[in-house]
Amino acid sequence: MSESQNGPETQTQAQGPDTASTSPRRTRTILVTVLVLVVLMAALYGWRTWRMGGGAGWPQQATPVTATILAARTVPDTMDVVGSLSAVREVTLAPETSGRVSGLHFRAGQHVGTNALIVQLYDGPEKADLAAARARADFAALQLKRSEELAPTGAEPREVLQQRRAELAQARAEVGQIEARLRQKQVRAPFSGKLGIRRVNPGQYMNPGDPVATLTALDRLYVDFTLPQQDLGRLGDGASLTLTSDAWPGRTFTARISTIEPQVSKDTRNVTAQAVLANPDGALRPGMYVSVALKLGEQDDALVLPVTAIQTSAQGDSVIVVRGKNARKGGKAEIVPVTTGRRMGDEVVVTGKLAPGDVVVAQGQLRVQPGSEVTVAKLIGSEAAKAPKAAVPAKADSADAGAW
Repeated sequence: MSESQNGPETQTQAQGPDTASTSPRRTRTILVTVLVLVVLMAALYGWRTWRMGGGAGWPQQATPVTATILAARTVPDTMDVVGSLSAVREVTLAPETSGRVSGLHFRAGQHVGTNALIVQLYDGPEKADLAAARARADFAALQLKRSEELAPTGAEPREVLQQRRAELAQARAEVGQIEARLRQKQVRAPFSGKLGIRRVNPGQYMNPGDPVATLTALDRLYVDFTLPQQDLGRLGDGASLTLTSDAWPGRTFTARISTIEPQVSKDTRNVTAQAVLANPDGALRPGMYVSVALKLGEQDDALVLPVTAIQTSAQGDSVIVVRGKNARKGGKAEIVPVTTGRRMGDEVVVTGKLAPGDVVVAQGQLRVQPGSEVTVAKLIGSEAAKAPKAAVPAKADSADAGAW
């Protein structure tokens, strides 16, 4: 009994020293770990502060860019709108009377002259009526001649002479009426032009107004376009237009305003104008849309930049200007807000806090931060030929070219 009762106390006393020695050891381990972490964090913070401070041994490199020298020049003052083409002379050929098609005298797409026969309807009965009417007219003419010989001698009353004259006039009128009906049996071209797709077949019965084909004169076309009412004062008869079409890239056409609609649209408040375009080779077709540049004069001292120099963002358009004592070689980048105007090919007219002679970055803006140093690796534009070439290391050129 005494041996079993003393057992737990003996076991507890045996475990006590081990537990007491483990607790200080664990505390020391935690303290060392915390101390190491603090040292590492302090070292990391110091290294980052040193890097952000820009240590003297790591100077910031200037970003190479391509720039242009801003210059003021005279540019044509034009207004760009979209116009549509229509034919000066265009008609859908159709018969005036009903009948069966007895002859087709054209091919689809054929060019025909004025009064060319297109379609012939069956006219047998009308031709027979015409022959009978001409015979009656001939007999009436003989009767009149006989009366003209007898009436002066008194052998025939003068009333008979007057009757013979009336009969001849009536017979000739009947001949003209039948000839008119015969002409209605024919469909002829009212003017010279190009025929469209054929819409009739031989032997087909046609009613008045049934389409045969379209006839279009392509030598002259109308250009219809609209302008806002505020530009009405700048518009005048005879003004010159320059037209381009995506059907003929690189080619321009010239037209002149012929008519300005006297009324302004109540729905859109736009003014409709029409110009006449010479189209001798038939390159343009009615129904096409064209880009219209209306020349309104010239704009002096306009600031023009390459389109690539414009940066567009949610805040608007802007450019990067190189500021410094020798900006044509390099300097600090400054962002200048601008307002873009009319675009002319690869160039655009701008307004803003710019002046002639400013060096504007034309390529490589994405790598430039506001206020950072830039070096002009290349100058482009007409003014670049007058400026001295910047001495840029070959390494900067190659890096800049690879980035672009």
